[in-house]
Amino acid sequence: MDSKVKLLLGRADNELLAAKSLKKISEDESLKNNLFVPIQTTFYSSVISHSYYSIFYSARAALLSAGIKISAPFVHNKAYYQFKRVFVDSGKLDKYILEAYEKVLIRAEDLLQIMKDEKIKRGRFTYKTFNQANKDPAEDSINNAVLFLSHIRDMLIKEK
Repeated sequence: MDSKVKLLLGRADNELLAAKSLKKISEDESLKNNLFVPIQTTFYSSVISHSYYSIFYSARAALLSAGIKISAPFVHNKAYYQFKRVFVDSGKLDKYILEAYEKVLIRAEDLLQIMKDEKIKRGRFTYKTFNQANKDPAEDSINNAVLFLSHIRDMLIKEK
């Protein structure tokens, strides 16, 4: 396996580890106390984001192993459509792997929109935040990232 592919898979692993760690911190009061995190604080939005990046970097590793380099601009869109073309449309990977990627991609885009909307609202309104709101989507995102990364890793090992 190419060293750059290994680096991207390592980055995907780190993003998944960050997602799992932030979820654990969000749910474990003793960890919060040890880390001086306020009890009401959660990191579910970050869990979703890190899960997405785990999928993104594993997709880029798969593409690079197929000789496809992705560069700016629009790296995320290019990676998605090239991954779809090379691995899904060709039948190399089952379509449900693409569905896992789409679910987390949509969540990442939704988070960006939420951030934009909240920036506008910050100056206009006082609002209440519900820390638990993203708990279930965060769990789904981690599960999707685990599924996606494990299939990419299996595919790359079989190609060796």
